[in-house]
Amino acid sequence: MPKKDVPINTLERFLPDNTYAPVLAYLNQYKVHLTVTRERKSILGDYRHRTRQDTHRISVNGTLNKYAFLVTLLHELAHLLTFEQFSNRVMAHGKEWKAIYGQLLHQFLEHKVFPDDIASELQQTLRNPAASSCAEEGLLRVLRRYDQRPAEVKLVEELADGTLFRTTDGRIFRKGPRLRKRFKCEEVGTGKQYLFSPVYEVVSVA
Repeated sequence: MPKKDVPINTLERFLPDNTYAPVLAYLNQYKVHLTVTRERKSILGDYRHRTRQDTHRISVNGTLNKYAFLVTLLHELAHLLTFEQFSNRVMAHGKEWKAIYGQLLHQFLEHKVFPDDIASELQQTLRNPAASSCAEEGLLRVLRRYDQRPAEVKLVEELADGTLFRTTDGRIFRKGPRLRKRFKCEEVGTGKQYLFSPVYEVVSVA
């Protein structure tokens, strides 16, 4: 996936107001190599711990809105801080990571850098952070309100049953019934069945 380094003096444009200084402090303290990627559907960010040859490395999708960018960056910073404290002796998303991620979120929540609806969802996240911000459907729905997306881009859950939709790779699907947490959809060209997250972004096909 193509990436690009972010000149530290342009990082501010990716972040909400009044968050650049504390974020920069973390990046400088731990000598983080930060890159911004094109949109990735399966992950929003990624962390690679330091080695003898390399510094800590974090990547974040550059297409995220400012609030989603910050939340994702904090998620990855929590991995860094967990590694600094525990190395590889704990689970990647275990209680230690959850505690550190919660502390980071609290630091920014108490300074009221998020709109009220996002702050409310993040308060819920504090109770039991998910292993991936992609997995927190309630938070994704709220963060999406601040996206600048084309009108034709919809969430799977917003489509009526039987609606045809196109994914980013050009495949066409027909929306089917909800099975517990996901929607069962049929790929039109092959007849194969796939399960889609309710908050997966697609384009409705007329």
